[in-house]
Amino acid sequence: MSISLTNTDENPIAWYIEKPEIEPVKVGDWVRKVSEGSSTNFNNIFFNPHGHGTHTECLGHITRDFYSINDSLKQFFFTAELISVEPKIVGEDLIITKESISYALDVTKHKNIEALIIRTLPNLEQKKSKKYSHTNPPYLSEEAAIFIREIGIKHLLIDLPSVDREEDEGKLLAHKAFWNVKDVNNLNADARLDCTITEMIFVADEILDGSYFLNLQIASFENDASPSKPVLYKIS
Repeated sequence: MSISLTNTDENPIAWYIEKPEIEPVKVGDWVRKVSEGSSTNFNNIFFNPHGHGTHTECLGHITRDFYSINDSLKQFFFTAELISVEPKIVGEDLIITKESISYALDVTKHKNIEALIIRTLPNLEQKKSKKYSHTNPPYLSEEAAIFIREIGIKHLLIDLPSVDREEDEGKLLAHKAFWNVKDVNNLNADARLDCTITEMIFVADEILDGSYFLNLQIASFENDASPSKPVLYKIS
């Protein structure tokens, strides 16, 4: 479900930045690239986990104090449910509502799921290379995020650049609701330190809605977010 990070125009981009840079190290006239005469390929990579592809973040994304995804995510296998949801038109926005999630997810049958994966419809291949900046993509309503938290979901995965509106005056209502963060400057004791949000995934159409086993893989970055590689396993 992860989108590959590349330094080409095929890389998806959000949050008003340029594409990633992947370039060989240069020391004087020495280019660390085998095709340029070096014994090894030795690249520097410049990227932003939030804006350049599939990433997993902890509540440190929105708090004054530092919290690391590497400390927040210590378990990597979870029971998961995949649902497909069509955002609702509300004014100029496309919003994923509590009602649409509740309808797609029969909570009475899925009381013990730890992760929820939301695939938005239509599920276009363009998601894998879309330039999201200034497009006002769909997002979760605050009520939907509260509902997801209240039914016990600890790990939320979605195929959008953010669970919140692109331009929302810094309110971040869905992020705060999911992590139960009431004050970003003075974190409340019941904030959900061990819960994560994964954004900019892509779930192919041939993967059907239903129950799966999720392996949520991250790199060991001491940062609020890390590039990630969620993998679904069918339960037989």
